[in-house]
Amino acid sequence: MNKLPLPPQASIKAVLFDLDGTLADTAADLVAALNLALKDHGHEAVTLDAMRHVASDGSLALVKASTTGLNDEQLEQVRQSLLKHYASVNGQQAELFTGMAALLTALSDRNIAFGLVTNKPARYTRPYMDQTGLTSKMATIISGDTTTLSKPHAAPMLLAAQQMAIEPQQILYLGDALRDLEAAQVTNMLGGVAGWGYIKDADSAAQWPHHFYFNQVEEIIKTIDAINQSR
Repeated sequence: MNKLPLPPQASIKAVLFDLDGTLADTAADLVAALNLALKDHGHEAVTLDAMRHVASDGSLALVKASTTGLNDEQLEQVRQSLLKHYASVNGQQAELFTGMAALLTALSDRNIAFGLVTNKPARYTRPYMDQTGLTSKMATIISGDTTTLSKPHAAPMLLAAQQMAIEPQQILYLGDALRDLEAAQVTNMLGGVAGWGYIKDADSAAQWPHHFYFNQVEEIIKTIDAINQSR
């Protein structure tokens, strides 16, 4: 297990979330868009269960996982169809993970800022966040095209910290993919694995660099309280 030691006198003043598979369960919308794209190009539909664990890996990964024998040009054609359809279905079935709304309320009650750093482009991120009613509550929303480089690069993470005016080492970043934990590590944020997310058995998530491994959302506020009260 690649568990990192907590820095001396650690404290958590803010929490940042990845979107897909961490803050919200968006797989149903993504697979709905995928199936519309597959139909457009004469391919068989796929099930949500079969694709759920690919949902954090991006549109091209979804297309590759649901088709066989396509060349790069054909894959891109299906991917573009997926993106077109996703703009229409975005938010129709997606919902915050169980316990997430309560966590955000608990953070607000403790004056702990929270925000979002996702690799999803703003044209999909912003409309969904508006639907959830969370846009005005977020201290920062960084999408995949907010900076020229996306996770695991440090740029979007550091921009989020700058916008919140909080030192990176005082921020907990939660994600369900290796790139998320690598991004936290390279920026000296506290990394937390979102064990409820779209993690495949082959991912060996316990080997990702992390300070915390959360199996359930409810564990997060207890951990934050324990750390902040021990200062």
